[in-house]
Amino acid sequence: MGCFECCIKCLGGVPYASLVATILCFSGVALFCGCGHVALTGTVSILEQHFSTTASDHALLSEVIQLMQYVIYGIASFFFLYGIILLAEGFYTTSAVKELHGEFKTTACGRCISGMFVFLTYVLGVAWLGVFGFSAVPVFMFYNIWSTCEVIKSLQTNMTVPGDQICVDIRQYGIIPWNAVPGKACGPILENICNTNEFYMSYHLFIVACAGAGATVIALIHFLMILSSNWAYLKDASKMQAYQDIKAKEEQELQDIQSRSKEQLNSYT
Repeated sequence: MGCFECCIKCLGGVPYASLVATILCFSGVALFCGCGHVALTGTVSILEQHFSTTASDHALLSEVIQLMQYVIYGIASFFFLYGIILLAEGFYTTSAVKELHGEFKTTACGRCISGMFVFLTYVLGVAWLGVFGFSAVPVFMFYNIWSTCEVIKSLQTNMTVPGDQICVDIRQYGIIPWNAVPGKACGPILENICNTNEFYMSYHLFIVACAGAGATVIALIHFLMILSSNWAYLKDASKMQAYQDIKAKEEQELQDIQSRSKEQLNSYT
């Protein structure tokens, strides 16, 4: 077999569906974890500089954000390993790989592991739906602030109503207590906040993190379809294997009976 034929044979054993799902999962988790981590840091900086100048007022929020950043590290590490495991499972259950490595025999343990991956991926998919919904909350908050700033700019351009009376009160979102000072920003102060690099970067990074969470949900749904298909294949392969074993046993018994009959006929003759 030439080099070209060997390459074609090897490429035929690649589980492309699992490979695409793995790349999508890695990309989504990387966007969510990386952008979310930086956006949380920028959010704390904005709160400390403009909405809660007293450290004790947002001490609990700072601890929660720091804890979320540690959770992000754990999510990134876990999904890196889990994606590799699912990709390896795709390699060893695809029919092309079985043809490359000759006879393939399923076991009850292998089918149990495949079923466990189906259940675990389903649970993770439901959990990531919650993460996707949770990641949309800061996008909504930043969008409200940005839209308020756009209203202030339009009022200043049209010279209709002064924008000093238009305010954004962060305390109404519940992320800082009601006794936080100043707690809100109005008019030109709010416009200056929207023009800062921290606000611009945090807003867009939260959007990218939300998109990354959505991509991870799609990747897990893709993995779930692949694992369900692989599990069904293993189940059918186990039945076919049992049928072939019974058939081989019956053929062997038939051959033994025929050989004994021949021996008895020869001895009688």
